[in-house]
Amino acid sequence: MTDNRKEGTAMEKKKWAKLDNASNIFLAARNDIDTKVFRFTAEMNETVDPDLLQKALLYVYKEYPLFQNTLRRGVFWYYLEEQDEPPHVEKESTPPCEQIYHYDRKEFLFRILYMENRIHLETFHALTDGTGAIWFFEDLLTEYVRLKYSDDETADRDIPKREKADLEDSFKRYFRKKKKHVKPVVSNEPLEEIYKEQDSAERPNLDNEDELKNKKVYQIKGEYTPDHRPRVINVTMPVKPVLGLAKEMNVSLTMYTTALYMLAAYLAKENKNEETTITTSIPINLRQFYPSLSMRNFFSTTTVFYTFKAGVEPTIQDICQTIDKQFKKQLEKDALESRLKRFIDFEFNPFIRVVIRPLKDFALKLVNKATNRNITLAMSNLGRLTFPEEIEKYIEDIYFYTSVIRPQFCMISYAGRLTLTFTSPFVETDIQREMIRLLTDKGLPVSVDANKVTREELDD
Repeated sequence: MTDNRKEGTAMEKKKWAKLDNASNIFLAARNDIDTKVFRFTAEMNETVDPDLLQKALLYVYKEYPLFQNTLRRGVFWYYLEEQDEPPHVEKESTPPCEQIYHYDRKEFLFRILYMENRIHLETFHALTDGTGAIWFFEDLLTEYVRLKYSDDETADRDIPKREKADLEDSFKRYFRKKKKHVKPVVSNEPLEEIYKEQDSAERPNLDNEDELKNKKVYQIKGEYTPDHRPRVINVTMPVKPVLGLAKEMNVSLTMYTTALYMLAAYLAKENKNEETTITTSIPINLRQFYPSLSMRNFFSTTTVFYTFKAGVEPTIQDICQTIDKQFKKQLEKDALESRLKRFIDFEFNPFIRVVIRPLKDFALKLVNKATNRNITLAMSNLGRLTFPEEIEKYIEDIYFYTSVIRPQFCMISYAGRLTLTFTSPFVETDIQREMIRLLTDKGLPVSVDANKVTREELDD
């Protein structure tokens, strides 16, 4: 006879948590083209052993409570609920960055895939941001290498566990109420080298609203890929020469590559006989300014723009200086906190809280649609990634990219190499070709790898 009291107790102990501020926007804004899924890929120096990868996953999974959740729908908000079953690695068999969350299924919000010598982590952005996901991925790769090469006397030595406050909502901690004992590390002065570890996230923002109010922002159009898989092009080069070029412009690596990308988009444009304003959405890792070890989303975004004049030859130096000035201004303490408090105030508004979830989703969709009209491109930079020497020698390369609604590039440096991964919902590659030409014209040795997206390419 079943003891219903024991079953009831077990059910009552199941943990749940409310989503953070950014996650609700991802849920409302996702669609078949932009699934709000991002992917990290590690190329190992040998074929992946799926059994050992599964063991590594189960070990690391236990250390990350946030990843042990599934997503559920409530009357007023979505929420996270503890998952009962363990995750399993899968052999890659579908296009990258496919939908992870399905409202009628009780699934994990991440997946671990493998194919030949590659290991992938795909994550739904409502679960975590790029920083949280890369922490999980780093620990997974470390544990996998330890298991696979345990005969190596240096490979199985203890690796210190990462400190983290897994489920903390840092948005709420820093921006819901002003607390005297909480002191952010931002100052009122612009920060010059703030973009060394950025996230692969993107969410609606109202930056540069006044400046863009009277400008028509250029929107890129093209032929969508047949099955909505993103066009992915990896461009790899040594990182030091690119840093040198950025230094010559007196800007960060992020600002330099963003300026090149904006110039590439303009050069790929057919009609240059009119004024053209191009904007780029850039994520900001808030952990750089507000101390937080949370695994949950904790980022903001900002937008930079440049107006190309008809008949005027644009220079990379002018673009760099223009967007760098905008970027620094938007990172001042008052500007940063003002943007964030608007979103937090929306979430905790007494009227909004009693509005049912479908209406909140509809409102956020409209906000996202309006915001997209002011965005031409997007980029994301995770900075420099390192492993202990005994781990790094087994990992050939690491890169990441996201599903996209517009052309975007993601940037990461590893083992002295810089990888720019361009993603686009369109078949066309004009912007990517112009970007590669701009890089090679600077004398940079680049290697290029592209996926297949059209029916003709896939059948070849």
